[in-house]
Amino acid sequence: MEIMHVWVIYAGICVVLLTAAISFLLRKKRKDEFSEGIRAAGTHRIKATKIYKSLQLRYKILYAVMITAIIWCAVSALFLVARPYKNQDVYTGIKKRDIILCLDVSYSLYDLNSELTDYLKGVVKGLSGDRIGVSIFNTSTVTYVPLTDDYDYVVTKLDELSHYFELQKELYEEIYANYEYTYEMPDDVMARYYELMTELDYYDAGTLLNNEIRGSSLIGEGLGTALYSFPYLGDSERTRVIIMSSDNQLNAHDFEIMDLDEAAEYCKKNKVTVFGLFPSEENFYLPENYDYNTCYREYKRAVEKTGGLLYVRTPDLPVSAIVQDIQKQEVMTVNMIMSRETQDLPRMPFIALIAFLGIVCVTGWVLQK
Repeated sequence: MEIMHVWVIYAGICVVLLTAAISFLLRKKRKDEFSEGIRAAGTHRIKATKIYKSLQLRYKILYAVMITAIIWCAVSALFLVARPYKNQDVYTGIKKRDIILCLDVSYSLYDLNSELTDYLKGVVKGLSGDRIGVSIFNTSTVTYVPLTDDYDYVVTKLDELSHYFELQKELYEEIYANYEYTYEMPDDVMARYYELMTELDYYDAGTLLNNEIRGSSLIGEGLGTALYSFPYLGDSERTRVIIMSSDNQLNAHDFEIMDLDEAAEYCKKNKVTVFGLFPSEENFYLPENYDYNTCYREYKRAVEKTGGLLYVRTPDLPVSAIVQDIQKQEVMTVNMIMSRETQDLPRMPFIALIAFLGIVCVTGWVLQK
């Protein structure tokens, strides 16, 4: 506890001492000089009686208590006027982050994407102040969730994507893994196959636009579109982050509007950090057509150019651990603003003042009787 106006206490003590000294001198003068009243003889006999001594002791005790209480009333009042207080540092977390989840929804990544969306549902529920967006791409890109802080809506859309990846998984593991042609399928399997294709077309209609002409897995365009989903790009105080999952298996039939290196360069220029997720070698799709190490190195070089990191999803490093590590990165830390506040502490002096005033009143009332 500190005192804001210490001089008040010093000045008050001086006044109290001066007042006490003057009162003592005046009282002593009155005591030594007889000014009025009728003199009485033999008062020593009365003073020697037991009842007189008892009343005199009672009077002195009550008088001493009253004077002490008055002094403490003055001290308490001085402390109140002097304003006791304490300084405390208040740390306010100001979250100013925009995070876009950028998913390569090629059918080769359904396991990684499914695990990522399932885990992020819990992460999103615990956020406060950040804005979240979701962008999905293959040949073309769909802004599946524009930047928003409506976390319930984001979780709902992540549920939909989880269902999408479950459909992809069922198509590949239950049907494509067992049947090469539709005429080989039993009637019930064929019926389910067409149901799956109908449901998947709902999502694929946006991400496979002009697929026959342009190819698939246009990584650079997917990252570039996610980048330009941020509002007021280049003119914002908010931290911008893209979490991107891809196997970097580019299958372009035509030129790309923006390749991966160019997209990473634009991210760097606009202060957007990219964190990448990459499948393990045993889960890498079509290793006979794509070199795992080449795809990894190109992807790693691009994300590190933006100041981010590339994570390989392995049995020892699940998506949950990856996301937790991303959250620990410096760019993801919450900006902390410290302000020093002055908090008045009048409670104890006020309680003491009321208590001592009560004692003065009670002792004064008893003395009058």
